[in-house]
Amino acid sequence: MDIHEKAVGIFVPDTLLASQYFDRIRRRSDLTGEQRLMCAIIDDAVEAYLKHSAASQPHHRESFADAERWIETEDRTWLFSFDTICDYLGLDSDYLRRGLRAAKLRARGATAVAVADEPATPNDRHAVNE
Repeated sequence: MDIHEKAVGIFVPDTLLASQYFDRIRRRSDLTGEQRLMCAIIDDAVEAYLKHSAASQPHHRESFADAERWIETEDRTWLFSFDTICDYLGLDSDYLRRGLRAAKLRARGATAVAVADEPATPNDRHAVNE
């Protein structure tokens, strides 16, 4: 094994599970009750999305579909929409969506290139064309 092969591990980013990330947000002492509720909602949706993205059982596929529909709907008019919660918690909803889509493709055996080549929402297509 040469130096280049050994050095690869140094530059691999640490993996942070969604539950670990939202746990860090949830532990902040300055969060209001509403913010804690919003953390729980988004944590539950992200967990269902990641856990069931390649599910074969109907119940699990339905759980994934519900989470995906909520995450992919771009709506800031509803208090508990994905975008509103992300805004309120200081999260980048588009960045989170892209990461979730990539995780879904990996779970289903697709390549990450497909994420860049195939935007899932009209707003993503608009951003790519600009």
